[in-house]
Amino acid sequence: MDYKDKAKTAADCLMSYKKDESGWKVCKKSNDVVVSWRPSSEFPGNVYKGEGVVSGTLEKVWECLKPVPNGRRVKWDNNVKKFELLEQISEDTSICRTVTPSAAMGIIAPRDFVDVILIKQYEDGTISSNATNVTHQSCAPQSGFVRGFNHSCGCICIPISGEPNKTQVFSFFQTDLGGLLPRSVVDSFFPSSMSEFYSNLAKAVKSLKDL
Repeated sequence: MDYKDKAKTAADCLMSYKKDESGWKVCKKSNDVVVSWRPSSEFPGNVYKGEGVVSGTLEKVWECLKPVPNGRRVKWDNNVKKFELLEQISEDTSICRTVTPSAAMGIIAPRDFVDVILIKQYEDGTISSNATNVTHQSCAPQSGFVRGFNHSCGCICIPISGEPNKTQVFSFFQTDLGGLLPRSVVDSFFPSSMSEFYSNLAKAVKSLKDL
């Protein structure tokens, strides 16, 4: 499997989702965040888009979001219980296992996901994490976890011109949670979970000392 190629495809896919504003239906809206969805072209489910502005420099926001072992994200993101590096492919590409806790009052059992992740930086200062599911010889499905599959997903952090202390954050999730979950459970879980994601990210950024 060409891991680098697969990761690059995921990054291109996320940018295309950000640019293409057609077909999105708003499913949750608050003062700071808009969550939308549309049918996924990658699996028989939906792709969810979160869009919000977080108070904090891009450096601080990225410090809280970046997908690294022992990073800050496991401390504030309620949907990330554990994050393990399985293999470092190159400086910007890695294969990782993410463990998520049970959710929706226990209806959704703990999951694990194996993804190739590409960290990409753009000329305008934008930085993104881009992930999609892969198989890896060191990480077969394990008892106690339902193996889920992420399709092109991740976060894009964009500097806001003239507002150095604010960062625009797009998040994309399109996840096959696996198992025999009712569609209604999945459809209600993602919008509320993504709204909470932004709220917790904002708190995490605010708690950071100056970088």
